[in-house]
Amino acid sequence: MTTERAYHHGDLRRALLTAALDAIAQEGPDALSLRDLARRAGVSHAAPAHHFKDRTGLLTAVAAEGYALFADALAEAPDLRERGVAYVRFAARHPAHFQVMFRPELHRTDDTALLTAKARATDELRAGVDDLTDAARGEDARLAGIAAWSLAHGFATLLLTGNLDGPADGKDPAELFRSVAGFLFRPPTTPGSS
Repeated sequence: MTTERAYHHGDLRRALLTAALDAIAQEGPDALSLRDLARRAGVSHAAPAHHFKDRTGLLTAVAAEGYALFADALAEAPDLRERGVAYVRFAARHPAHFQVMFRPELHRTDDTALLTAKARATDELRAGVDDLTDAARGEDARLAGIAAWSLAHGFATLLLTGNLDGPADGKDPAELFRSVAGFLFRPPTTPGSS
């Protein structure tokens, strides 16, 4: 009966990824096992290994999918601050992907699909910094990129771990991030101006 159910999923790979994302969202990536995943998806215990080989392969697929979705979200943002907003929204909408993407010890860092998706996301993040004026970016674009990434990633992480519940006071996280970013990424003032 289990074998019969396994062939009626339509897209078994997608069903397994969805079950994995649900499990990660509930219990974190460290608790994920292929046996539990098979149970959640209602398939034989061998089905996940057929599609992903092992747990690392599954988490690599989750990370690659996450980076692809992340790159798409960033590409829609018109400037650096809105890329930060897209970053925060992505984390809030895709917490399981987010938990896996930035933990390279969980996946195969040399996987082609992962490297391609990650490169697209990195290019989108860099494009936001490249769009800054020289005065706003400072002398070192790389450091400006690290500062912007640190702000967005730190904010998203604080949001996902519930650490902004009190300070956010029910405010929309995207709007709150815009305000926070505004404190740090203001156009420089010229001497003598107020």
